[in-house]
Amino acid sequence: MDLFSRSWTALRTAVGELSGEDWERPSGCAGWLVRDLVCHLVIDAQDVLITLVTPADAEPSADAVTYWKLVEPPTGDDPLDALIPRLAAAYGDPSLLKFHFDDVGSAAGRAAGLADPDLRVGTQDMVLTAGDYLSAYVMEWTLHHLDLTAHLPSASGPPAETLAAARASLEKIAGASFPASFSDTDALLIGTGRRAPASADVAALGELAGRLPLVLG
Repeated sequence: MDLFSRSWTALRTAVGELSGEDWERPSGCAGWLVRDLVCHLVIDAQDVLITLVTPADAEPSADAVTYWKLVEPPTGDDPLDALIPRLAAAYGDPSLLKFHFDDVGSAAGRAAGLADPDLRVGTQDMVLTAGDYLSAYVMEWTLHHLDLTAHLPSASGPPAETLAAARASLEKIAGASFPASFSDTDALLIGTGRRAPASADVAALGELAGRLPLVLG
C-alpha cells in the first residue's frame, strides 16, 4: 500500500506539471494523446474509489498478481477505448481536465490511505483484500506514468522502487525473468509491447521473446 501511494503521488505530480502543448502530445498508449490518457486516469481513480467501498464477504479469489489477466492486443474496436478521446476532448480547456483529475485523484489517494488492507473488496467478478487490490494498481500507475512521459523527455518518471515492483509483478505474470541487462523501464516497455525489442534484446530474451507482448487486462 505504501508503493501504491508513492506511485500514485508521483503520477499525479507529473500530471500537475503538464502545461501548454504537453496535453496534445502523443502518449505511450497507441492512438491516445496525453489528454486522453489523463482522462483514462480519472476513470481509474473512480474505479479505486468504487472498489474500496464495495466490501465482499467471500474468500479472496485473486491477489495482486492474479488480478491481471493476459489478453489479446487491442484492435481499437473497444467501445470504451473509443469513448476516452471524445470525453477528453469534451473538456475543451485542459485546465478543467487537470482540475477534475486532481480532485478525483486526491480523493482516491486519501481513500487508499484510510483503507484497511485486510478488508475484502469486490471488483470485476473478483474478491481481493484491499491491500492486494491497491498493490495491483502499482502496475497500472507505473505503466501509465511511462505512457505519460513517453514523449515528454523533461518530465519526471516513475520512482525507482515502483518500477522495480512493477517489473517483479510482470515477471510473476510471465512466469519468467527478464534479462538482468534490462533496466526495469526496458523490461516494462518491451514486456508490455510499448517498445519493440532490438535484435540484441530478442537474443537476450530467448524463448520469452516469442511470448511478448504481455498485454494486461
